[in-house]
Amino acid sequence: MATVLAATVAGQFLRSSPRASAATSQGDWTVYHANALGTGVAAGVRAVTTTRRAWTSPILDGSLYGEPLVVGVDVYVASANDTVYALSSTNGRVVWSRHVARAVPATALACGNITPSVGVIGTPVIDPARHELFVVADEFVAGRAQHHLIGLNADTGSPELNVRVDPPGADPAALLQRTGLNLDRGRVVFGFGGNYGDCGSYRGRVVSVAEGGGRPSFFTVDATAGESQGAIWMGGAAPVVDHAGNIWVSVGNGSISDASQGFDHSDSLLELSASLHLKQFFAPTSWAQNNASDLDMSTAPVLLSDGQVVLSGKTRAAYLLNGAHLGGIGGEQTSLANICSDDVDGGSAVVGRVVFLPCLAGTVALRVGSSPASLSVRWSASTASGPPIVAARLVWTIGSSGVLYALDPATGAVRRQVMLGSQVNHFATPSVGAGLLLATTTNRVVAFAAG
Repeated sequence: MATVLAATVAGQFLRSSPRASAATSQGDWTVYHANALGTGVAAGVRAVTTTRRAWTSPILDGSLYGEPLVVGVDVYVASANDTVYALSSTNGRVVWSRHVARAVPATALACGNITPSVGVIGTPVIDPARHELFVVADEFVAGRAQHHLIGLNADTGSPELNVRVDPPGADPAALLQRTGLNLDRGRVVFGFGGNYGDCGSYRGRVVSVAEGGGRPSFFTVDATAGESQGAIWMGGAAPVVDHAGNIWVSVGNGSISDASQGFDHSDSLLELSASLHLKQFFAPTSWAQNNASDLDMSTAPVLLSDGQVVLSGKTRAAYLLNGAHLGGIGGEQTSLANICSDDVDGGSAVVGRVVFLPCLAGTVALRVGSSPASLSVRWSASTASGPPIVAARLVWTIGSSGVLYALDPATGAVRRQVMLGSQVNHFATPSVGAGLLLATTTNRVVAFAAG
């Protein structure tokens, strides 16, 4: 069984995902983890050469927290100094750059672990039909933080959109835009959470803005008077958009730690309509205790082709849900405790009924059963790393020590490893496009030939 899995990663995935365009070819990679579902599979790639680098970019002007994107012959990244770059896929040289704003100095914030400045942190998204790239920039304006959705021409870097997206009444300095961005039928969607340490007063938000501009729409977590927190950050993953245009997000800890006070939609999975109306939710029965212990739901939900959903987070438990009926509090089909020894944060990759989860202690391969509903750990890798993707029949993940690992999808054994640099930022994740596998160090992009 394990040998079959290793040999048929790409083909099995393509056959089993009818809900959306669920895998990318070796061409474009326009959104976090490849597509609107965030499935993280580059199905058209048969081989990656890691014996030597195709190129390494110049040092860029700030830290890189988002995933590299690709359209055509250009690679795109955005820095925490509020600069967006287009790099040549041929040699990594800068094709154009656009400094969109002055980033917020970390010293102007009451807490956080991003230094020395906080600018573009979430992975951008690109609409190839419009030739437009969208980012959310944290900007320092007249001595105060603001957040703006910026649209740039993907060919030239010319500005095409600038919309302030801070929720009414919110303290922008207490908000961090950490999720990747996604597209939903002509609108850009993303999440807001708080800075590391949850200082100040904020509420988690899902935000939707028309690509052409206009007033943002918001869904607010912990919306009742006296409530707060409920961050939507998901380890940098983007909100998941399904084939019907519904939006799926996980939510971190809220301010309520006594269940008798009423549920506040924290520590949960939410399904929202495209117009940001709550359709249904799931939360574990331990949601209030989890809130008290800062135990976020911190992965992007994984939507399987048969309608099941996999969710995990800082409790280190995995939950299997019926996507058509999430069931509210305690509504899981089944759950599995202690799937790994550290937090599970970020986006996953999925091949058939095997989900590769982003445990910080090392990727976990989870097997999902449908009849009966079941979860089992196939393997747990021993290499500390970030959110995984699948390409060339291997699972690729970036270690916190700056090492790119290629894992056997059947066993988790390290098949290849290559040093990228001395350090990478939190939740770094690779991507594939233009005949390259791309990974980031603190402030460079590294490319390897893939085809």
